[in-house]
Amino acid sequence: MQLKNKRVLLTGASGGIGRELAFELGRQGASLLLSGRKTLVLDNIASAIVNLGGKAEILPGDLTVASGPQRLIAEATQNGQVLDVVVNCAGISFFGMTEDLGAEKLQQLWRTNVIAPMQLAQAVLPLFKAQQSGLIVNVGSIFGSIGFPCFSAYSASKFALRGFSEALRRELEGSGVDVLYVAPRYTRTAINEGSVSRMAEAVAMKQDEPQRVARAIADAIVGNARERYFGWPERFFVKLNGLFPRLVDKGLREQGRRMRPFAQLDHNAVTGVLSHVQ
Repeated sequence: MQLKNKRVLLTGASGGIGRELAFELGRQGASLLLSGRKTLVLDNIASAIVNLGGKAEILPGDLTVASGPQRLIAEATQNGQVLDVVVNCAGISFFGMTEDLGAEKLQQLWRTNVIAPMQLAQAVLPLFKAQQSGLIVNVGSIFGSIGFPCFSAYSASKFALRGFSEALRRELEGSGVDVLYVAPRYTRTAINEGSVSRMAEAVAMKQDEPQRVARAIADAIVGNARERYFGWPERFFVKLNGLFPRLVDKGLREQGRRMRPFAQLDHNAVTGVLSHVQ
């Protein structure tokens, strides 16, 4: 799909991967609808894209509210406006021990990472099916294929998003509507500073810059890919984990031992362990 003049709704556009993806899609000529909860930040990003010669406007909203996803699609398509692509880039991460994640935060993580993308798809599918075209892009994670210690809830949510993407793609076969699932590895963003960053350095976790991830996502859209996993050796371990998970258990056992002190420190210091990562 060529992005020039395509109307693209991007959630999670105010920071991390989402912010850089907004600029990358804008550079490639997409007409952007930027969504998130930080209106002022979105305004600044949209203004910067327009100043660079791109097209962008904002649609602030909270996807964790029950009617949020449906309202967002309704606003994006009001007065019969066409919508070509929906990119689900909003996400929340939890780094810590499983027993330290409270029920409210667990529900917030699940609503953001799983329920909201599903509801956005439900809301936009009638339009996409009627026009016999459209693309849903779900930004997952390598952790959605390999369950990582100290990221159990986040991994579970991304496993769910990956499964939904796969099933929905098969369900839509022949409709003209497609689904792209992209799985970045650990990405170096401001939100990952603190104990997560220190842990990543301590265990020598491979890291990418958000600009590089954004370019790869845009390339996957243009290349009509259905799945894109980022990083080596992560792509290899995704396949290995699918075939021989016990072998991956052995590889992660030592890494998990080295990660746990950082996860426990994060909790004991009463820091914000629930983080918006996209």
